Amino acid sequence: MNELVGALERGLVVAIATESSFGLFADATRSDALDALLRVKPRGAEKGIAVVLPNADAWSSLVSDVPAPARLLADAFWPGALSIALEARATVDPRLTLDGRVAVRVAGPSPAAELALRFGKPLTATSANPPGEPAALTAEEVERTLRPAIEAGLLFVFPGTSPGGLPSTLVSLAAGHVRAVRSGRVPLDRIREVLRVQGLDLDETLLHR
Repeated sequence: MNELVGALERGLVVAIATESSFGLFADATRSDALDALLRVKPRGAEKGIAVVLPNADAWSSLVSDVPAPARLLADAFWPGALSIALEARATVDPRLTLDGRVAVRVAGPSPAAELALRFGKPLTATSANPPGEPAALTAEEVERTLRPAIEAGLLFVFPGTSPGGLPSTLVSLAAGHVRAVRSGRVPLDRIREVLRVQGLDLDETLLHR
């Protein structure tokens, strides 16, 4: 794990297992690290790049405000597979954002969560596969599909397997509303139950199913 932390500190990319599949992790605070990530896996500006935090306190460096519903959901589901999109600070690299928001979470128990905690700064968290291909579940799959990045010295792959299954659920908060963007590992019914305690509801009108 120390070798992986060292790679991140040099602005390189690490592939490591999350709770569901292998992800690509790079220092989300460094422009050159994002350059390296997008060389490993090109990604259109219309998608944004999700971020994994070492702990909930770290989101203050990325988002301009943490409204009460976001804290409520984080308390209920973090560490875990719920990504929360909030208005990004002006200092956040626009490649991480979508519609001015950045999606953040604290990963559940996994090698990726351990890496984020060891590194101590926000990390990118996009799936470790070429665009349009299925998510990789093993280090061997990553090595096969992203070999040019490995040979170029941009990508380090941590051995292991991931359990598969759904990605993180994604919700977006704006103007006091909580909107479901993507269904995933955390059931929407559970999110709705947590919100109802505070008299809130979950808007599913724009849900990507």
